Amino acid sequence: MGSTDDFELAGVPDAFQRLWTPHRAAYQQRGQDQVSGASNCPFCQGPGRSDEDALIVHRGSSCFVLLNLYPYNPGHLMVCPYRHVPDLTDLDAEESREFIAMTQQCMRVLRRTANPAGFNLGINQGKVGGAGIAAHLHQHVIPRWSGDTNFMPIIAQTKNLSQTLGETRDLVAAAWEEES
Repeated sequence: MGSTDDFELAGVPDAFQRLWTPHRAAYQQRGQDQVSGASNCPFCQGPGRSDEDALIVHRGSSCFVLLNLYPYNPGHLMVCPYRHVPDLTDLDAEESREFIAMTQQCMRVLRRTANPAGFNLGINQGKVGGAGIAAHLHQHVIPRWSGDTNFMPIIAQTKNLSQTLGETRDLVAAAWEEES
């Protein structure tokens, strides 16, 4: 084992700025433990409910778009295939086309309704890849604005959202229809 000169001590500042969100771990672990198949998957159950109840913004032929129940930012959308598959490579050609087309449409609609400065697009594959619900593929479309991250979620365990999820769903769904 080397001396302390050979490595930096834990807690010593370095070039990285870290955003710690330990409150998300409970949600991610709960999703991993609870979803064992299509019968108890929220992404499989959602399409059987009303759009308002399931926060669904748009339904396509092989995929659908819904608001994230635990949004990182206002307007945080997810694109999901109807089929209960865990991996991007499991999609067939038609599902792949619609999955990407819907992601692009999410970006257009959010630009129109919320004017974000950018986006985070992401698919977390598998439990170790950070997926809260690894059993059902879903792509995150997260609008971003300069300065949208602050101390509130970390210190106060509070996220500032300017609208209810229902209001956001209605706004985005209406804009989606106008774009179509």
